Amino acid sequence: MSFKVTFASKWSDFDPNRHMRHTAYNDYAAEVRVRYFRDQNFSLEEFTQHNIGPILFTEETSFRKEIHLGENINVDLKLSGLSKNNERWKITHHVFNEAGKLSAIIKVYGAWIDLTKRKLTVPPEAARKLFDNAERSENFEEISLTKN
Repeated sequence: MSFKVTFASKWSDFDPNRHMRHTAYNDYAAEVRVRYFRDQNFSLEEFTQHNIGPILFTEETSFRKEIHLGENINVDLKLSGLSKNNERWKITHHVFNEAGKLSAIIKVYGAWIDLTKRKLTVPPEAARKLFDNAERSENFEEISLTKN
């Protein structure tokens, strides 16, 4: 299933150079992830109920084209990696400007954390199917949980 959200850019997204702040791209990607989870019937309330949350190990952003003040942007979500037990995941976001040109690629590597134990955890049964409907990226990989 393709998942994409359209946003209207806002004044606070822009820097003195009159282009979108680098961190604004990542904020929109985070919002897309939260909306994706909600649409898969696992909203922020469910995270609270199960005492888990998503964490990021890495977040890498590559910038391609400027986004200008007042433009609408589209941000998608593609699953680029998943461990067998669904503990860890990789997501790639593509950010498109109003003309449909690729403006940025954001790659995140994350996992689920038990908010009481402050340790990584396998998601509860209710969250195990969160990524079943996610569109896979061309370079999708199974994430190995082997310890170094």
